[in-house]
Amino acid sequence: MRIWKWPIQITDRQTVMMPAGAQVLTVQTQGGQPQLWALVDEMQDAPKTPRKFAVYGTGNSLPENPGRYITTFQQYGGDLVWHVFELHQSST
Repeated sequence: MRIWKWPIQITDRQTVMMPAGAQVLTVQTQGGQPQLWALVDEMQDAPKTPRKFAVYGTGNSLPENPGRYITTFQQYGGDLVWHVFELHQSST
């Protein structure tokens, strides 16, 4: 097992290619840029699969089903606060 990371964008919807079965741990900023960390079982040699995420700002409207909450992170000393959700595979 190892922890891997991927850069993410601050956007309503995005897709991250991750090994199947990866367990999302958190999103935080590193060097001012948001990064997603996940636990990956390298022994499985799993194929990469698309995982969909959404990043919503505090005070912004959300869809009826925003997805599964992952974490909240801040930028610029707390001036911007973002909330990360993983979308169901059927979401576009």
